[in-house]
Amino acid sequence: MSMDKLLMHVALIDQVTKPLQGITKTMQSSMDAGKQGLHNMASGGAALVATGLAIQNALMPAIEMDRKMGEVKSLGVADNALKQLQSTALDFASEYGQSATEFVAASYDIQSAISGLSGDELSQFTKASGVLAAATKADTATITNYMGTMYGIFKTQANEIGKGEWVEQVAGMTASAVQMFKTTGSEMSRAFTGVGANATSAGIAMSEQMAILGTLQATMSGSEAGTKYKAFLSGVANAQDKLNLSFTDSQGQMLPMLAILDQIKGKYGDTLSVVESAELDKAFGTKEATAMIKLLMADTNGLAMSIEHLGQVEGMSKAEEMASAMTDQWQRLEASWFAIRATVFGAVLPSINALVGSMADGFGIVIGWTSEFPWLTEVLGYVAIAGLSLGGVVGSLSLVMGIGQMMSSGWAVTMGTLNGIMKLLRINTLASTAAAWLFNAALWANPITWVVAGIALLVGAVAAAIYWWDDLKAAFGDTAVFQFLSDTIDWVIDKLNMIPGIDIELNDAVLKTPELAAATQAESRAPKMIEPVAVSREWVATPGLQVVSMTAQTGVELTEPETMNGGSIADYKQPYKVPTVPPSMVTQMTANHRVQGDTVKSFGDVYITVQQAMTPDELAEWDELNAG
Repeated sequence: MSMDKLLMHVALIDQVTKPLQGITKTMQSSMDAGKQGLHNMASGGAALVATGLAIQNALMPAIEMDRKMGEVKSLGVADNALKQLQSTALDFASEYGQSATEFVAASYDIQSAISGLSGDELSQFTKASGVLAAATKADTATITNYMGTMYGIFKTQANEIGKGEWVEQVAGMTASAVQMFKTTGSEMSRAFTGVGANATSAGIAMSEQMAILGTLQATMSGSEAGTKYKAFLSGVANAQDKLNLSFTDSQGQMLPMLAILDQIKGKYGDTLSVVESAELDKAFGTKEATAMIKLLMADTNGLAMSIEHLGQVEGMSKAEEMASAMTDQWQRLEASWFAIRATVFGAVLPSINALVGSMADGFGIVIGWTSEFPWLTEVLGYVAIAGLSLGGVVGSLSLVMGIGQMMSSGWAVTMGTLNGIMKLLRINTLASTAAAWLFNAALWANPITWVVAGIALLVGAVAAAIYWWDDLKAAFGDTAVFQFLSDTIDWVIDKLNMIPGIDIELNDAVLKTPELAAATQAESRAPKMIEPVAVSREWVATPGLQVVSMTAQTGVELTEPETMNGGSIADYKQPYKVPTVPPSMVTQMTANHRVQGDTVKSFGDVYITVQQAMTPDELAEWDELNAG
């Protein structure tokens, strides 16, 4: 490529690449700006979200407490009762490691089941329920439901002694029963739910009912124990008539269970036979009642002790003792931290709620504007979509550029891999070359190789000598060196001719050249006084003619001496006038034509240029001379 073309090529590349570089730089700048914008948006949005979440997380205990307190407030509880309830809930959570929000939620259920509770009573009911739940391994909702059931059963007694005092007694007595009879608070709740108010209506004390149900749960579930006790209470009035026994007092109230059992044992003994059991089934109208009687008759002394022990329970000290024993200190720590945040942020929560409420009101106004001004809503929607679309364009550009970079990286990896492969191939080639050099070195180090090479060199030298024999003979002549070489070659040729199929002749090679054959033919045709010479054409000399002979090998042009043109025919016959070829020319022709075997060569035509025409007399004289 010339310098002008190279400069034009470089200039063309510059003219094309400069705009492309500008476009690429602009696209890269736009992409970087878009990426930075997206990054700032994401960072700002994440910061706002993180800030909001941090504030919400800090305020969450207070928010949760506020939500539950709002539910209780909806039942018409006074503000002072709510404050006391919240304080009791936080203290309970810190002491027993239980959830303060569940405590407040339980107060909602209690307030719904028991109407007319004052501020202190609501807190006492809720705390007793929570402590009993912790002491009996039951959930707060179950115990809350249990307290509501017990209040419905023993409402009169609760109103007589005071609701707060009564609920603490129920909690303490239930905790003792759970401990004595190896049951749970949930099972006791099912048992009292099953029996209902039938025992209380018959005048049975709570301690006796709890002892009977607890004893029955030694062999059955709480719900089954309640069902059997209810069947007994339902058939006791008819049974006393059929059995001719009295199970009620003078006021018509049912006697204590121990008194009834003593009468049955007095009639049937300590155990019941099959006939006696059937008689009791018929008297009470159900087998469940008979099954309960049989179980209680087996240990009336134990039942008496259980009733006495439960009757002596006052307050819920036993429940608190059991709850404290099962409290997890890590749960206490977590509950205490919750209580602290609820207390601290609860103080500022009303102000925050007012601010949040104002924001919500503002959104409500915006919603009203969207209904009042639909066109404004549409414009704002389009603006928002346009902004998001622009962000999408930048994102798409980043995606395309990323794909291009990925493809470029992949191409680089591919080319790097191919480059590594080519390097491995180059290393392999170098290793192969080194191996070849080592092989050659080992080969030439072998003496046999030198012997074979010497024989090959000798054969080549002989062949070359045979091929250029005439040149060597002309160059060295009959010197001693050439004679030795000639003898050596003759010896080698004799040895080679001994091989079948080889026939080499050296002595007759020169005589077989086409030049010497032509010279011999010319000698036979020339006059006898003309000496034979070796020429490449036979030729004729006549007075007045200029003979030109063109040969393919020498290109020699022979011209008659100028004296022939001016001489006579007689001069042609004089011995000293015989035309001869210079010796150097003969040597050159014989030296330039090597032995070619029996090869026959053809040459071009011979042209005779007549410079002066022969007269009739001269032509006749010429014929006479040729004749003799």
